[in-house]
Amino acid sequence: MNTKEINQLVTQIESHIECWKQFNHFIAVARAKKFTAADDNHFLEIKSIIVQELEIIYASIEVQSPTREEIHALITNAPSLRYLSEAGEGALRGLESQWHKIYIGWHAILGQLKVKQLSEEHKAFWGKK
Repeated sequence: MNTKEINQLVTQIESHIECWKQFNHFIAVARAKKFTAADDNHFLEIKSIIVQELEIIYASIEVQSPTREEIHALITNAPSLRYLSEAGEGALRGLESQWHKIYIGWHAILGQLKVKQLSEEHKAFWGKK
């Protein structure tokens, strides 16, 4: 993977992580039962972006964890804000736990890519390929 590809992938994963933060925000909104139809639509959009970006990232690099299945299960278990607002506290905590595991996994991958990014920049600085 060349420097440009690594830089693009770092940017892609940073964007993906931002969507994961929004996903978690919507869990809190559902728990508070204070959301509108527009919020529910935005939640659906965020989930769509997460799934699409996931495929782009997985096509670019091999990812051991989080797995596609883990992510799809989490997304599937949160069909709407209304559904989440009616879920029990235990179900919401389980969803948050799944979310956190995946969120940390993405940060680990991002960290590994940033190490590669720095290594490539160092090589370019010293004129080595």
